[in-house]
Amino acid sequence: MKKDILTLTALTLLIMVSSCNKKTETENKQDNPLLQEWTTEYGVPPFDKIKTEHYIPAFEEAMKVQKEEIDAIVNNPDAPTFENTIEALEESGSLLTRVESIFFNLAECVNSPEMEQISDEILPKLSQHGDDISLNAKLFERIKAVYDQRESLNLEPVQMRLLEETYKGFVRGGANVPAEKQARFREINEKLSLLTTKFGNNVLKATNDYKLVVDDVARLEGCTEDQLAAALELGNESDETKGKYVFTIHLPSMEPFLMNCKDRELRKELWTAYSTRCTSGETDNREIINEIVNLRLERANILGFKSHAAYVLDDNMAKTPEAVDELLMQVWTPALAKAKEEAAEYQKMIDAEGGNFKLEPYDWRYYCETLRNQKYALNDDIIRPYFSLDNVRDGMFMVANKLYGIEFRENKNIPVYHPDAVVYEVTENNNVIAILYMDFFPRESKRSGAWMTNFREQSYTKDGKKIIPLVSLVLNFTKPSGDKPSLLNFDETTTLFHEFGHALHSILTDCRYESLSGTNVSRDFVELPSQVMEQWAGYPEVMKMYAKHYKTGEVIPDSLINKIEAASTYGQGFINTELIAASLLDMAYANISEPTEIKLPDFEDAEMQKIGLIPEIISRYRSTYFQHVFSGGYSAGYYGYTWAAVLDNDAFEAFKENGVFDKKTADAFRYNVLQNGNTEDAMVLYKRFRGQEPSIEPLLKNRGLK
Repeated sequence: MKKDILTLTALTLLIMVSSCNKKTETENKQDNPLLQEWTTEYGVPPFDKIKTEHYIPAFEEAMKVQKEEIDAIVNNPDAPTFENTIEALEESGSLLTRVESIFFNLAECVNSPEMEQISDEILPKLSQHGDDISLNAKLFERIKAVYDQRESLNLEPVQMRLLEETYKGFVRGGANVPAEKQARFREINEKLSLLTTKFGNNVLKATNDYKLVVDDVARLEGCTEDQLAAALELGNESDETKGKYVFTIHLPSMEPFLMNCKDRELRKELWTAYSTRCTSGETDNREIINEIVNLRLERANILGFKSHAAYVLDDNMAKTPEAVDELLMQVWTPALAKAKEEAAEYQKMIDAEGGNFKLEPYDWRYYCETLRNQKYALNDDIIRPYFSLDNVRDGMFMVANKLYGIEFRENKNIPVYHPDAVVYEVTENNNVIAILYMDFFPRESKRSGAWMTNFREQSYTKDGKKIIPLVSLVLNFTKPSGDKPSLLNFDETTTLFHEFGHALHSILTDCRYESLSGTNVSRDFVELPSQVMEQWAGYPEVMKMYAKHYKTGEVIPDSLINKIEAASTYGQGFINTELIAASLLDMAYANISEPTEIKLPDFEDAEMQKIGLIPEIISRYRSTYFQHVFSGGYSAGYYGYTWAAVLDNDAFEAFKENGVFDKKTADAFRYNVLQNGNTEDAMVLYKRFRGQEPSIEPLLKNRGLK
């Protein structure tokens, strides 16, 4: 009897504790905005309510929910069908996708030690969770059962595409990996997720840590008034540098400095800091690269591929490393020849000035800009006043309106993740079809570069309701200074148009399934919509629409347009050589087919010598800060910018033939390329738009390489 009383008491306590835990869990969900139904306008993230302490509980709950969703699919007693297996899998994990999209996007825009700690804690768990799904034998059995009977299911084309991509994704994710190798496969994935994140964090820290401090303004001869004002403003942000001029290796600060500063020693100092980032100390990325390369090779071998490149390219338009090499060399050979001509011209200038030195990489931009000014009376000081950020932004909005009939209106009521970010409603026929965030200026918590991303991708609910995309553009332009707005050079102008092209790909997509929508296409196709938008940025008719002097409102004169057009192929030897060199360096790592001890800079130097890169130029990204390859998802894919450039130059020929705002051509591009995402093979979509295979000739001609 006493024993029964004790058992009853224990049971009562257990029930009370369980009830308390459930209550706590419910309260946590109610207090955590990441786990709540959002009542915000358009269902945007409530950034003003999200705090760092919300992420770990949200990740853990979201993974738990998806596990339950997967278990429901696996344990379904009914025979596998497209609906109860493929569509059910597509719909699973929506909560996790939401949490991931917010956390990882903000980790790149408003990073902090707390965010990095969360990354370190959650990445191994996410890797294990992902592997638990992709290596789930019973789940794959059901997927394969549907796939094997696909021809008899009477599926719609988009359903067939989803089935094929799902099956292929599981195979590429390790579903066929033998049981005895699965533990190692999981370990590799977990290590890679941590290493690639560490690589990116090291680059961010090394970039933020360096500052060139100059207290003698006489040494800054050649720098423009705007540069000096911005550098002094940056110096005044700290007591240690108050009254001094501070330059950084963020591109908006570094590029103009290298182009204009006459002091060669200062150029060398800044350049050396930029080009040797992450080669020593706590941010040293060399051993991380070695580990990443060998782990990627081992993973590819486990999956049945001889190299990481063979694995990646099997799912891209290019298909093989040989096809990539053939394309790159078609551009490399004329580009290198032109670069050598440019180097000889600059050396002649140095010699004529009585300079007793050989042209070095830190001299290139200075003499390039000097000669450009001599040849075309064209420099950034002349260009920038006509390309204020506001005007350029309005210009690209006008282009989108003329091409696709969409409009943009600012909404100041939508919460943002940082005060710099602005938000626009994208409308068509007065209906909101997307939300666009734009974040323009550098800060220490933000990684360098420019990119487009999503907080939510477009799709449809099961009852046919369209879920609009939440698109974000992140850039790093010079901040406004005093009463002067942010003024862009022409490269920055095309960068903004480029990223906006990616945004349009997401904004205008119209796909049933999220995994197939927008920019979820192969790496060598995803750059087509972005790069073709660059073509409008420099088209004379278009420039007259938006390029207006920020003080007077004067439309850019024909004389300046003509100079910009005449100079458009100037310096293309350098531009293409450093770009292709980076692409070939990427492929050199990806093509490794035996375990290798990568020693840097020896490996990189040997690869650059092999292709004949001249010492006056370095690869656009040296290995230790090549984020595209080692932390940004472009491994064995950096060539994609050139592959897509063939497509975009060929595509723009259609617009030039019919008129750059020709409605029929714009509709053909929208409804064949932008709208369809990954619902069909990329080359099929392109040929349907263009009516023919793409030609490399327009690219070579437009870049002055033919």
